[in-house]
Amino acid sequence: MHEIVATPFGGRRLVLRRGSTKAVQLPHAKFEELRTLSAAPSTVPQWLVDAVRAQWQEDLSGRTLDEVLLVREAGPYEFSRATWEINLGCDYDCKMCYLGEKRFEGLDMAGKRKLLTVMRDAGVIWLQITGGEPLIDPDFPESYELANELGMQLEVLSNGSRLRKNRILNLLSTYPPTKLTLSLYGATAETYDVVTRRRGGFTRFREGVHKARDAGLNIDLSLIIVRDNAHEVDAMRGWARELGVPFREYANISPTIHGTAEPLPSQSPEYLTNREPFTGCPAGVTFFHADPFGRASICKVGREPNIDLIAEGVPGLTRLGEIAESLMLRTGGCSGCKLSATCRVCRPMARVFQAAKAPLVQYCQHEMR
Repeated sequence: MHEIVATPFGGRRLVLRRGSTKAVQLPHAKFEELRTLSAAPSTVPQWLVDAVRAQWQEDLSGRTLDEVLLVREAGPYEFSRATWEINLGCDYDCKMCYLGEKRFEGLDMAGKRKLLTVMRDAGVIWLQITGGEPLIDPDFPESYELANELGMQLEVLSNGSRLRKNRILNLLSTYPPTKLTLSLYGATAETYDVVTRRRGGFTRFREGVHKARDAGLNIDLSLIIVRDNAHEVDAMRGWARELGVPFREYANISPTIHGTAEPLPSQSPEYLTNREPFTGCPAGVTFFHADPFGRASICKVGREPNIDLIAEGVPGLTRLGEIAESLMLRTGGCSGCKLSATCRVCRPMARVFQAAKAPLVQYCQHEMR
C-alpha cells in the first residue's frame, strides 16, 4: 500500500505521509507531473525523493512510484475534513457521556465501504474515526485499512481499552494514524472503575497505552475531569508527563446529544473553565460529521437536519451549507441577544443546553453579568 499521498487541498497541492502531521507543498506543475508519471510504471522522481527525505527522513530512491504514491483527485466541494462515528456502542458506561444510551447499531460492512468511498469522492483528506468506542467495532480493522487505501489521513479517538490486543496494535502500527487520542479517566484502578462503571479498565488502559507508545504511535491524552476523579487530577497530569505524551484537559461536560441533562451533575465545579467566545467554525462548509448510519450533519452536536450519504451520495452534501446557516441563527431566548459577540457556545450547543434545562451559567453570558 502507498506510503505518501499527493492531494489537492483548496488552492494548494500537498504531499502527505501516513502517520505524520507534516506536509510538503507542491507547485501545481509538480503535482501534474506526478499525476502523469503515476499513469505508467516509473521510478520516484529525484525531486520527490529529496523532498520526502528532507521532511520525513525516508529514502524513496529507486522505488517505483505506484508502490509508494497515491494521487488523489479534488472533490467537487470544499470539504476536506470529517468525523465518523463508526458505532455508538461502548464497553464503558461513563455517567458523563454525551451520547446517552449507547447502542450497537449502524451500517454493515458493505454500507461502511460505500460511506468511506463517498467521503473520499467528496474530497475528505483528514478523517477522525470515533464512537462510541471505535476499536470494539468488529468492522473497525477493515474500515480503517480501507480508509488508508483511499488516501485519508486518520485520527482515532478511543478509550484505549483494546489497544493491548495484538490485532489492534499491529493494525495501527502498520498503518499509523496521524494521531491516536486516548481518554484518561483516573490515575488509580479504583477511581477509573468508578468513573467508567466497569471493572479492570485501568489495567487494560495502562497496558495498551504503554504498548502504543513503545510502538511509536502519536498519542495524545484527553484528561476527562469529573467529580469522581477530581482528587486525582495532579496524578493524571503527572502520569501523562511521565509517559512523555501531550495532553489536554476536559472538564466542561455537555448534555447528551438528545438534549437530556444526565451528564451535567458529573461536572467538577472547581475545574470548569470559561470557553473562548464563539467566533464561527467550518461546520457544514469545509467539515462534516457522519453518524453510524451514514447520515451527514454539520457536526456531532447539530445533528438535525441531516443528509443520507448512502442514499444521496456526494451531491447531497450541497445542502449542508444552507443547513449550517439555519442552525447558527439565534432563536428562542437568544433572539436579539445583545451579548452575542461574547457568546461562548455555538447555537447548536446552546440548543442542547436549553433542551436539557441547564443553568444559564453553564452556557450563557447573561448569568455572568
